[in-house]
Amino acid sequence: MASSEDVVAASNGANSTSTIQSLREGLASETTPLPIRFRALFSLKHLAKTATDDVTAQEAIDAIAAGFASPSALLKHELAYCLGQTEKLGAVAPLRKVLADLQEDCMVRHESAEALGALGHADNLQFLKEYRDRPGEDIAVKETCEIAIDRIEWENSEARKKETLKLSDFASIDPAPPMPQSGKSVEELGKELMDTSLALFRRYRAMFALRDLASPPDLPTAVPAVEALAKGFADGSALFRHEIAFVFGQLSHPASISALTSALSNLNEASMVRHEAAEALGSLGEEEGVEDVLKRFLHDKERVVRESVIVALDIAEYEKGDQAEYALIPEIQGASASVEEVATGS
Repeated sequence: MASSEDVVAASNGANSTSTIQSLREGLASETTPLPIRFRALFSLKHLAKTATDDVTAQEAIDAIAAGFASPSALLKHELAYCLGQTEKLGAVAPLRKVLADLQEDCMVRHESAEALGALGHADNLQFLKEYRDRPGEDIAVKETCEIAIDRIEWENSEARKKETLKLSDFASIDPAPPMPQSGKSVEELGKELMDTSLALFRRYRAMFALRDLASPPDLPTAVPAVEALAKGFADGSALFRHEIAFVFGQLSHPASISALTSALSNLNEASMVRHEAAEALGSLGEEEGVEDVLKRFLHDKERVVRESVIVALDIAEYEKGDQAEYALIPEIQGASASVEEVATGS
């Protein structure tokens, strides 16, 4: 069974190819503890995103994609998320393959559609429309394709060039950009967030605008923005609710603990929401009582929730420790995946 020390030792002093191979082996091995596989994944994402040559980037992308052979939907959905964050064209093929696989878990397929949206390539529009419009398609996949289509069209529009966006504290490529700067209040954005007559893409834009008004946590708008976002857990869309939990994982604001705990504790809630709530709570692991809440669900009936709790407890330990980053390669710490990105999701 591989340990974090094994993977780090294999990586130290090696060139990029051998480092990627070591990380690939750790990621793909079903005997490697899940938290270590996640750390290997975030290291590979960093290598793919920052590679200065196409060969290294593709090697890292291929290493990530190799993990799709795993039976863990949680891991596979995180693979898809990370591929979307690489900003590399080479990530398109494995993401298309996953979305097209109707036998794959819908949570993984939804994440693949979202990742294609994050990459922003107009060539993916028709492909996404096929699954948005496919009869009998899972609702979360359909909704994700809808948002991804809107995001790609926005990314390639003239209107985008005229928008002035608030500089975000978060480096993630989100399913939708925040609303352009307009001076809208938390109350106004909260109304748009919950207005089901609006397109999901626009409601997501309000969501990410509220997120940015909650960071840093001492902003006067922070707690009201968190409270406005928490109302999103009452929405009828599981996809929407899971994105609220993802945003709370990015924010790591103590004011979200109560809402996240309620979402995780609701056994009638969709597993894609509960798993996201668990990982978001992991980012708040330093707060009193959070670890105790998570431990209550270590034996949950839903595998994806159980595994998310394992990862969340690892994140909580990271939060209490002195590690620079939630990754494996010492040389890249300071530039690799930050803990807010661990809140998978999207």
